[in-house]
Amino acid sequence: QVQLVESGGGLVQAGGSLRLSCTAPRTIFSVFIDFTMEWYRQSPGKQRELVTSTVSSGSTNYADSVKGRFTVSRDNSKKRVYLHMNSLNPEDTAVYYCAAARGGIRDWGQGTQVTVSS
Repeated sequence: QVQLVESGGGLVQAGGSLRLSCTAPRTIFSVFIDFTMEWYRQSPGKQRELVTSTVSSGSTNYADSVKGRFTVSRDNSKKRVYLHMNSLNPEDTAVYYCAAARGGIRDWGQGTQVTVSS
């Protein structure tokens, strides 16, 4: 099982920005680069939704709801991915989860709360 450590959540006003990070400290480099790194989010009463999906090269797919506002950067040497969130609005309030996917298996981080006040 892959250990994923997330950080960076918090409370921000609408229009503000936050950066989340996700690190796989116990995963060796040659394994980490095979992962598709994903960010999900889940709001109360809603299903968990895929926000971004990033392959080793850094190429990323974004959910329509965050395109143009969220950006992922991936640093394989540090075994880390960042989710840069700009122009946040209250609808972005959720617990954000990092996930590492490979070969049909997905491991999850513990989640970090993002709250956007209006």
